[in-house]
Amino acid sequence: MSIPARLNEVLNELPAIQARPAGARRVRVDVAPQGLPALLELLKGRLGFIHLSAISCVDWIEDGQFELVYHVWSHEMKLLVSCHVRIAREPGVYVSVHDIHEPAGFFERDIHEMFGVHFDGAPSMEKFILTSWEGPPPMRKDFNTRKHVEETFEWVDYRPDWLKDIERKGGGIES
Repeated sequence: MSIPARLNEVLNELPAIQARPAGARRVRVDVAPQGLPALLELLKGRLGFIHLSAISCVDWIEDGQFELVYHVWSHEMKLLVSCHVRIAREPGVYVSVHDIHEPAGFFERDIHEMFGVHFDGAPSMEKFILTSWEGPPPMRKDFNTRKHVEETFEWVDYRPDWLKDIERKGGGIES
């Protein structure tokens, strides 16, 4: 598969963009952080990529970076463009694009909660899933689940009466 001519034409208007086919109906675009808002504006305004289906985040801890991936769909072209941008893990700050795609606010809030990335200009960075969570962002690769559990919770031997009955009859958990 090649990149559709109309898309290629628009992509060539922006500097420092690398685009390549990523499947039958998918194109991957790597863009510098400062170029993403302009790219999303052009895709939406000129080519009809009006559906922001997701923003995902990858923690590249070895590189000291987060990779943010903006997935936009064109119903007209029947094509998904995945726009990849890398930002420094520390301080982990990027610009909100909710003014371009309103649903971005939800995805940005989720990424903030799970990875700690702050989006300047986002409508809300308040917790909404982990409302009583006091630990660090749990999706970061440096989050140690075992250590957090051991420091946060006490071990309880869970053997309710119904399980003891099963064990007496020869079933249950083998030790």
